[in-house]
Amino acid sequence: MKTIQYLLTLGLAFLMSTCVQPPNYPNTPEITYIGMNQNTIVQGNVGNPLDTLEITFSFTDGDGDLGIEGNTFDIFLTDSREGFTDIKKLPVVPDQGIGNGISGEITVRLPNQLNICCTYPDGSTPCLPNSNFPTDTMSYTIQIQDRAGNMSNKIQTEVITILCN
Repeated sequence: MKTIQYLLTLGLAFLMSTCVQPPNYPNTPEITYIGMNQNTIVQGNVGNPLDTLEITFSFTDGDGDLGIEGNTFDIFLTDSREGFTDIKKLPVVPDQGIGNGISGEITVRLPNQLNICCTYPDGSTPCLPNSNFPTDTMSYTIQIQDRAGNMSNKIQTEVITILCN
């Protein structure tokens, strides 16, 4: 009888140790840069699907409240040259119950429809070819916001070379 009781106790302890524990992430989103699909792009190459910049990063969020309903944006990509911020939307992540901690990867696709273009140090009209400046460089700083208004840490892409001509 003691052997059966011992085996039942041992079996119960094993089952309890194999239960999945919910992740323990902070409630403020955290992001980590993973990479881009390319480091060179032709400025304003409208209609060329090969010139879509894809930036991938991972995220964690302890309370799983990513994605804001309505017209509020929650992904912020800031251009290193001018400080211009391009804003995007995350899909709403529904609550998952008592253990809402979530993690995953996000890929932001930026089709090159005149939004990635050259700016020139001499004040020439941006986004037009300029033989004096065949290339321009930039990077993006990225941050996300959750439904509670918590802003994530900031990450930065590698340098992107824009072909101006």
